[in-house]
Amino acid sequence: MEIRIPQNAPTLPHKRHWQFCVGSGHALLALRTDYAKQLRFIHDELGIERVRFHGIFCDDMRTCNDLSMQNPVPGAEQFTEYNFNACALAYDNVLDAGMKPFVELSFMPERLALKEEGRTLHGMFFYRPIIVPPADYQAWREYIQAFVRFLITRYGAEEIRTWYFEVWNEPDLPFAFWNGTRDEYFRLYAETARAIKDVDALIPVGGPATSGSKWVESFLRFCRENSVPVDFVTTHQYAGDPLGGVEDQGDEEKPSMFGESWEERMAKAALSLKNVEDKTFLNGFRVLMPDKSETEDLPNNGFRINSAKVRRQAGDLPLFYTEWNENAIFSAWTNDTRKVAAYDVKAALEVADNVDGSSIWCFSDIFEELHPFPQEFHGGFGMLSQHGIPKPVFYALKMLADAGDTRIDLGEQATMGEIGYAAFRKGEETQILLFRQKMKNLDLPAEQAEITLELPKAPQSVTLRRVDETHGNPLALWQQMGSPEQLTRQQVASLREESAVREEPWEFAWENGQARIRVALGVNDVYFLTVK
Repeated sequence: MEIRIPQNAPTLPHKRHWQFCVGSGHALLALRTDYAKQLRFIHDELGIERVRFHGIFCDDMRTCNDLSMQNPVPGAEQFTEYNFNACALAYDNVLDAGMKPFVELSFMPERLALKEEGRTLHGMFFYRPIIVPPADYQAWREYIQAFVRFLITRYGAEEIRTWYFEVWNEPDLPFAFWNGTRDEYFRLYAETARAIKDVDALIPVGGPATSGSKWVESFLRFCRENSVPVDFVTTHQYAGDPLGGVEDQGDEEKPSMFGESWEERMAKAALSLKNVEDKTFLNGFRVLMPDKSETEDLPNNGFRINSAKVRRQAGDLPLFYTEWNENAIFSAWTNDTRKVAAYDVKAALEVADNVDGSSIWCFSDIFEELHPFPQEFHGGFGMLSQHGIPKPVFYALKMLADAGDTRIDLGEQATMGEIGYAAFRKGEETQILLFRQKMKNLDLPAEQAEITLELPKAPQSVTLRRVDETHGNPLALWQQMGSPEQLTRQQVASLREESAVREEPWEFAWENGQARIRVALGVNDVYFLTVK
């Protein structure tokens, strides 16, 4: 493949939307010292400005209490308190890391929850979020306003006005996050947004925080028709989203997540488990939650296409994709590989004109949405492993973070081929990012790419950073160790050191005002060339 970068090519700003925010697990984890340390590392190394997590109102944060929870004496439930101190400790850790919270208002405290026959109270996740509407909206409004007033008292109104308040998470997914109708979510949003604005009209509030780019059109129509405040739009997109994208359907039209009945799925799952020889928890989990990115032919352009549609739906409002990544399947082994690295840099470049900010899911494997696996590399969503070992996606995003503020306009087709590329200027340097992105980890021979770069004078040097099978691949080194379930501190340090991506000199030719550089990329390799 030949890549030509003319000296007089037009330029445009390098839009760093992915540095707006990053996702993480649920709020209780933000109280941990290792979480805080890794968050600081992500901020310092990648320049990410905010962090978003679930469950600030989950009962493990103990925000809404009554005396009967401790002493089940008749009448004790009348003695109540709000206690947001654990929330403050989580936010203190975020601020101490040099970041700001992107506040996801979720989930329902049990004391406020609607306990209605026929509704499942808890979501499917490890930390058991309560996913029903409030029993009493007046009580919910008072609770929300107490929370906002607490934050203003602790941090000051000027600071809180720089945070973003998002109402709930993925209310279109009833099995996981919201056991209510779409209209019930819209009411929850309206009641919450109005409650916040009654305390301080300058605090930004938005939603609908849906999966697969859904509900934006009907959400905004509801807000317009009912004079409900909305300052920004949020939604999510994964390449492997189980429900597909940009649908605006009513509750009765929701398709089955799995395309089959629960009984059919359970029968198939039981048969699959029976055939697994090595019956570790992780192996069984992977059988029940197969890696769709390897078993199905998933398109790699869904984020680009859907974000363009949602951009039009959002109009002039800021559009934030508050979750996105290559894979929506927790424990997929490919989450630890460079496949995520190649996809994320491609997607980040392709959606830059559609979104105002985004949040890759997520920064660390300090995460227990479905299960807290002991293995260091268990297919978690994180850029870092549980002990802070950078994965390939971290190094790929570090390349994007280090790229200059000026992007050379090479046309939209530059990122769409099997080998995609982008170029940047940083002072006197020209930087070239290349990636060979495929949705499956196929064993294919390397592809040659020859770059012709027009320059006013010969370069002093060319250097390369790369993510490939032998660079930035801690998973392979861990497997060479025998995949130990427990790591010593010395082993963690060794894996970090031996898998680190470093700059290396690279050969080039110079003739007639042109530098020529050749590279060979394997599937899902990511290369970053710096021409000085």
